[in-house]
Amino acid sequence: MVARAAAPGRAQRASADAGARRAPLGRRATSARADRSSRAAGATERRVVGAPAAIVAQPSASQQGIDAQRFVDHTQTHIAARWVAGFYPIYASAQSTFGVNWLLLASIHRQESAFSTASGTYHGLNFAHCCGGPMQFNVTNGPVTTWQLVSDAYRYGRRPSAYVHMTLRHPSIYDDFDSIMAAAWLLSADGGRMALDAGAWVAAYDYYGHDLTGVTYADQVLARAIGWSQRGFCINCGVSTTLIEAVHAAYGAPVAQALTRATIARVRARRSAASSR
Repeated sequence: MVARAAAPGRAQRASADAGARRAPLGRRATSARADRSSRAAGATERRVVGAPAAIVAQPSASQQGIDAQRFVDHTQTHIAARWVAGFYPIYASAQSTFGVNWLLLASIHRQESAFSTASGTYHGLNFAHCCGGPMQFNVTNGPVTTWQLVSDAYRYGRRPSAYVHMTLRHPSIYDDFDSIMAAAWLLSADGGRMALDAGAWVAAYDYYGHDLTGVTYADQVLARAIGWSQRGFCINCGVSTTLIEAVHAAYGAPVAQALTRATIARVRARRSAASSR
């Protein structure tokens, strides 16, 4: 089914600055007029060498490998339009509250749990025993977990009277509203705004983690969101290979190169240290 990209309605008209005004993290994105490729690569280059910046996930090597197949499986899952319609009011609230494009948020929701249809979405943790819920928040990377940093996001938006999965207590990683609002806050904190540009790519990259799987993740997430913005919100459509390649060329490739350079530098440093002993 293809629905108009403006499905959440009035939230599509929300100001891109809403998140900066209302979100407690309060980080503002750099100018959208900055060079897009250098912005994505530059941000990552600084983070690769360990400079503190964004809230960044840190998946293990084994998790990265399994995630690569998990994301393919989720993309191939057929999902009913009626089910996804239940999330529109949540996407609308998240966009109007934190100023993050709902298509980016929905694309991550699709990538992480196939719009909350993946097995185990509403109970337990994932295969890596670290993350759970519709948006797969990490609840084990303490002492302050990623979830704890943004779990109060639900307080800043209007909770719909009814939606797919509402828990009795809040916040909960298993509550659709709590989890999606927290994801919007996290994306906003990491530079995501209304534009589906370099800032959106970096936010998606931070959401997954800084590694080559994270580059692929961000490429797919942003390409899907851009495709929806161009052709309409198609729940079960695949991600355009052409769009993925274009996004990768603009944003992913420079970051992948930075990661490779950093890896080579570390290997050389270890070899040099070993030979000097």
